[in-house]
Amino acid sequence: MAVISGLMRVMEKAARKAGGRLRRDFGEVEHLQVSRKGPADFVSKADQRAERTLWDELRAARPDWGFVMEEGGVIEGDPGKPRFIIDPLDGTSNFLHGIPHFAISIAVQEPKLDGSGWGDVTAALVYQPITDESYWAEKARGAWLQDARLRVSGRRHLDESLIATGIPFAGAGDPAEWMKIYTALAPQVAGIRRFGAASLDLAWVAAGRYEGFWESNLKPWDTAAGCLLVREAGGFVSDWRGISQPVCDKQVLAGNDALHSRLHKVIVGALKA
Repeated sequence: MAVISGLMRVMEKAARKAGGRLRRDFGEVEHLQVSRKGPADFVSKADQRAERTLWDELRAARPDWGFVMEEGGVIEGDPGKPRFIIDPLDGTSNFLHGIPHFAISIAVQEPKLDGSGWGDVTAALVYQPITDESYWAEKARGAWLQDARLRVSGRRHLDESLIATGIPFAGAGDPAEWMKIYTALAPQVAGIRRFGAASLDLAWVAAGRYEGFWESNLKPWDTAAGCLLVREAGGFVSDWRGISQPVCDKQVLAGNDALHSRLHKVIVGALKA
């Protein structure tokens, strides 16, 4: 059984409190007040309330840490201390359409020792309020679903692999780039899925439900927690060049050791064509 650190307990308590409120709001989704934040990009009162709950809980426990939040932006803390990267509702469009597939994502990122910026993500939590699934990881301590250890899929061949992605939509993403990758990859794999919540896609790669995932033009709060989950479950995360960064968001490619390299070759070949 996993021994949960004090920090992870703080993160899970915050996520479960915010998640309880999201569950209640989800049950009355038709009554939510919704405003447009951009083309096909919605923000609801539920989203804002969840972020405020996370902020209140985490700030009370770590008052000198900084925050990067989808709605609240960057809030600087002590420059020598870590910061939280938060998405209070990943899968907002699913939520607003009554689709029960969304998550709360929280990551902890450490400052670089030389003070030149931000370095490794060392703790991660992706919480699915509807299923009550809590995916979490700490650097060098593995990835877990509740108290069950997670490992990426052991499949080694593309033709038996299920791959997840995010499809560009109005005003977001690069449809031409995505179509090149899809056209090259689809004939080689067992299936491609688009469920609409990148944090859960990455958590499901860590859990071995998917063999891989690709998407581009995301934000740090979409992927910071998921990247650590995949890595601590024995997988790899990089950009299209194959370079691993603490938070891959502009370009994200995740998979196990064998399939990551094969997926990388497919993407490189597709974008050169």
